[in-house]
Amino acid sequence: MFLSKLFLPITKNLPSDAKIKSHQLMLRAGMIKQSSAGIYSWLPIGLKVMKKIEEIVREEQNKIGAQELLMPTIQPAEIWKESKRYEDYGEEMLRIKDRQGREMLYGPTNEELITDIFRSSIKSYKSLPQMLYHIQWKFRDEIRPRFGVMRCREFFMKDAYSFDVDEANAKISYNKMFYSYLKTFKRLGLQAIPMAADTGPIGGDLSHEFIILAETGESKIYTDKSIFKIDVNNYNFDIKSLEKMRNDFSSVYAATDDKFEQIKFDKLVTKQNQIITKGIEVGHIFYFGDKYSKPLNCFIDNKDGKKNSVKMGSYGIGVSRLVGAIIEANYEKEVMKWPKSISPFDVVIIPSISKNNKENLTKSLKLYDDLKKQNIDVLLDDVDENMSQKFKKHDLIGIPYQIIVGSKSTESKIEFKEINSESSFIDFKEVKSKIKS
Repeated sequence: MFLSKLFLPITKNLPSDAKIKSHQLMLRAGMIKQSSAGIYSWLPIGLKVMKKIEEIVREEQNKIGAQELLMPTIQPAEIWKESKRYEDYGEEMLRIKDRQGREMLYGPTNEELITDIFRSSIKSYKSLPQMLYHIQWKFRDEIRPRFGVMRCREFFMKDAYSFDVDEANAKISYNKMFYSYLKTFKRLGLQAIPMAADTGPIGGDLSHEFIILAETGESKIYTDKSIFKIDVNNYNFDIKSLEKMRNDFSSVYAATDDKFEQIKFDKLVTKQNQIITKGIEVGHIFYFGDKYSKPLNCFIDNKDGKKNSVKMGSYGIGVSRLVGAIIEANYEKEVMKWPKSISPFDVVIIPSISKNNKENLTKSLKLYDDLKKQNIDVLLDDVDENMSQKFKKHDLIGIPYQIIVGSKSTESKIEFKEINSESSFIDFKEVKSKIKS
């Protein structure tokens, strides 16, 4: 892609409500544009980053055997009335009527709809377990949307649902999702801590939030430093290993403020190991048994021929929210550095261009073509602008690697720079290995 052709409306003017760095940088870098309070248009590089996150989330869900479907954004009110949540959910739910006067809603979550799909299709324990997920837009009418995509009204989310014959098997599904979430966040360059959490309006008695540490986070968290030593890569994808993994994490004190107990914290965590800080929630998982299956009459025939209510779990990842969370975890001053797995481009070529000297642009075009042939996603800055302005712009965009084509470059050596680091001169043949390492 040539920068001159890229729709990239970089701006210096920020709205007064852009208080946190991710909101400011996403607006400045032309990733999003506010449509109305808490609702945004996703512009090309913002959408490109979000789609890469979506694909990583999808790949990790598929690896544990979850199956993708797609449910609508608009749901009938009847199934929410069956579950008794239609009135209880509160004013965050956007309620509407169609032209026939039927009550509808813009889905804030999908427990009712997925249960309705399941109950009409699965009747026997022989078809269990099942894990189904979709990645879809949601709407919650936040009373005070703020922090850009971190707390908005319309958001892009992966939600998954597990269906099991009994509690023991349901907790195996829960552990699989626990594992999948840790793997997902690791691929996104995040160290997410699973913490005991309140179940909120979803319900149930087992829940974990996955939190990344950030001073701009809304959740106050309490944990033991030793939790950072537990590595998901040390566990296998089998029942015993997954159970050990969750037990190992659960054995270390880690809780959000709604689950915090001062006496227990002081007893279990030595003063030098205590961490009290803020964090950003990037995922939330729940086991809620038959909270939805019973009122919605979602029963299966078990081995002895009796009808049994399906045991369910729910698992959410805010895909659009993750874009902001990753920025909060990675920016330094005004410089953003995307993790390689989700960067809008692999590398940017920045030539020194002037009207009287087109040689650097010619070199850059050849380099651009050579990199494209190696399946490297490259951005070429072909805009006639001074180098100081170019560097500021590319520090803002946050592509992790830069190739600088100027007077110091030769036929055999090019200036290569990792963002926010010193540059060095390398052979062109080394570029691909540097980028893909």
